Amino acid sequence: MSTNKNATIRYQALNRCFRNPGRKYYIDDLIEACNDSLLDIDSSSTGIKRRQVFDDIKFMRDSQGFDAPIESFKDGKKVFYRYSDLSFSINNQPLNGKEAEQLKEALLTLSRFKGIPQFEWVDEIKTRLEASFQLKSREKVIEFEENQYLKGKEHIGALYDSIINKQILEIKYHPFNREEPIQMVLKPYFLKQYNSRWFLFGFNEDLKTISNLPLDRITEIKDINKHFTDIDIWDFEEFFEDVVGVTVNKNVKPSKILLQISKNLWPYIESKPIHGSQKIKSKDSEGVTIELLLQINYELTAVIFAFGENVKVLAPEELKTSIKNKAEALLKNYI
Repeated sequence: MSTNKNATIRYQALNRCFRNPGRKYYIDDLIEACNDSLLDIDSSSTGIKRRQVFDDIKFMRDSQGFDAPIESFKDGKKVFYRYSDLSFSINNQPLNGKEAEQLKEALLTLSRFKGIPQFEWVDEIKTRLEASFQLKSREKVIEFEENQYLKGKEHIGALYDSIINKQILEIKYHPFNREEPIQMVLKPYFLKQYNSRWFLFGFNEDLKTISNLPLDRITEIKDINKHFTDIDIWDFEEFFEDVVGVTVNKNVKPSKILLQISKNLWPYIESKPIHGSQKIKSKDSEGVTIELLLQINYELTAVIFAFGENVKVLAPEELKTSIKNKAEALLKNYI
């Protein structure tokens, strides 16, 4: 159980105790109430100690917490705890400082969905939360990468619903290399964003394999009122394990790729690895040689080529030749 969730459960348990006028809650009673609530949610909970309850009381009393009117009352040699105002409840209080910061972070995440069809409610709820809790920042301090002019975003809502509801679709798709769109029947499985573009992955009934369709090339989507049940056999985390980008060939085994990285570029590659398989093979005064285990695809070639003279392909020959040919073609543009 997360620390934040654990704390929330304790605060709610203590709140109920402090509001109860019919019973005196001593420190041991408060510990027991918290542990009972934790066990109700998580049977593996090991409970809390006395120090934790005192820390919780201190936080609840604080203005950064709930500003709760918790009073301690002498009862012989013991002390019990209760709200001085029994109408008080932490559930009726405005957000504390920590909660406000957490909500601001959540609103930043929600803002990534702005403009996407079927997520119009995000703008509405974001505005209401900002107004209700005075959370609107006066200046913009963070921005996520997004292409607001990208074609195909209007399909995301419908495709998302079709994936969740396992609806078979008839799709018209216009490849770059064809004059006319082609039509296919597809079981939609997965949506993935790469390099600011969205892609749909699904089982192509005609080809009997997974097809990868960029949303900006989809011209029409039609629900043919049929459902499928075989999505469970596909693990898309594993599906993309051996590639950079979205181009996957399940019939191709990953290749061992050796790249020589210049000393100027290495700090960037070290802090932002090309792929999770990246590991250092050697270092010298010229730079660092790394090894990757990947399928050679369009996206990997593009990433390496974009590094220009700061990366040299040492192996395999297939990739060396591809980069060399692209470099020669580029040079011809400037001769």
